[in-house]
Amino acid sequence: MLRFDAERAVRFCDGLRRRDFLHAGALSMLGLSLPDFLALKARGAVNSEKEMNCIFLMLVGGPSQLDTWDMKPNAPAEIRGPYKPIKTNAPGVEISEIFPRTAQHADKFAIVRSLYHTAAAVHDTGHQMMQTGRLFQAGVEHPHIGCVLSKLRGPRGDAPPHVLLPRPIGNTGGNMPHGQSAGFLGKQFDPFVLNADPSMPNFKVPDMLPPDYLSSVRVDRRRKLREMVDASVKEFDISADARLLDDNFHQAYTLMSSAKMREAFDLTKESEAVKDRYGRNRFGLSCLLARRLVERGVRFVTINMFETVFNEITWDIHGSAPFSPLACYRDQVGPMFDHGYASLLEDLHQRGLLQNTLVVATGEFGRTPKINPAGGRDHWPQCWSMLFAGGGVKGGQIVGASDEIGAYPKDRPTTPGEVTATIMRSLGISLETELPGLQGRPIPAVEHGVNPISELF
Repeated sequence: MLRFDAERAVRFCDGLRRRDFLHAGALSMLGLSLPDFLALKARGAVNSEKEMNCIFLMLVGGPSQLDTWDMKPNAPAEIRGPYKPIKTNAPGVEISEIFPRTAQHADKFAIVRSLYHTAAAVHDTGHQMMQTGRLFQAGVEHPHIGCVLSKLRGPRGDAPPHVLLPRPIGNTGGNMPHGQSAGFLGKQFDPFVLNADPSMPNFKVPDMLPPDYLSSVRVDRRRKLREMVDASVKEFDISADARLLDDNFHQAYTLMSSAKMREAFDLTKESEAVKDRYGRNRFGLSCLLARRLVERGVRFVTINMFETVFNEITWDIHGSAPFSPLACYRDQVGPMFDHGYASLLEDLHQRGLLQNTLVVATGEFGRTPKINPAGGRDHWPQCWSMLFAGGGVKGGQIVGASDEIGAYPKDRPTTPGEVTATIMRSLGISLETELPGLQGRPIPAVEHGVNPISELF
């Protein structure tokens, strides 16, 4: 991933540091050349008439379906839990009392209550499947949906196509990839990562082009690289390639030094009242940044609500340390999501952006129907719920249903692959699109035979 503001070096498995990758010339930070885009358009891979955006809220930890979006008030106490359902502004739709503000915007979102997957009940696999549509196997890492969009559409002007806030997912126990990179597409299509907490008192606009990027050492390294390439391909004229190198570096320089993008990250431009409305926490202010980024041309924003599930209050409510108690849904996590999500929908709607911005909110799995002896709920990928808003989605509806205790889908079972297909459909990407995979073998962007959740539109 390409970081705006990295406090420490991070190494790829091949030994290259992320900053070194950018310093070496940043040849493909722009994502997609115009000839590539035109070729993809000619093949129908992208629909240039449909300029859609997406804000993807990754609710790290796995929210309990029974305590959030799929309440079971008539179930036994050890199933239904401590929270009560409340009515929303959408007829017949009820959600948990921990989301009072969100309840007033149910007409803007749809709830899918029948998600499931059959992979291992660990966070990492859920992250992979919900953000790429696939489980990683045989060493193949599939690309995040936002990275596919970066490859197929590239940037709008000087705005990066895909930004990840505030930091990548860290340790969640499985020591596996989380599905937030470009995978086999190549690191040039990784998201740009803020790598800073916007709720910290010292948060400032990221230095998007540190001085050392243009230091004499870097320029000298780049010149030597050019000389090596020139010497190795004497059999044909490389002047066009050399010009391409210069052009791409110049465009990358323009991107990283963009005054518009620096302004997008400047939260001092927002009133104190607006910040209060979103919530002065990492998630709330990341939602505010996402709105500002989409307004300025960013196509896809991924927000990780939490970085880890250890020794931090999250959705991961096993009930005992180092995890979270069920009470945190009422006291901390619920209000955090409620303010950030409701404010995001409010602002996008009022600014005329919701219709062309899909807002997706999901965890990596659900929680066990029965409360465990520690007073919490454990991992449960057999059934959970998620939210879709904007982007042409018909709000105020429920798609699918779980059984009487929220354990398994009863109606319209829905897979992570179908979620991916739905997002791509909303973004105007053909589901027949093939991506250049490992060893040049084309890989379909969506698995064959997987269709969008058509009931949403």
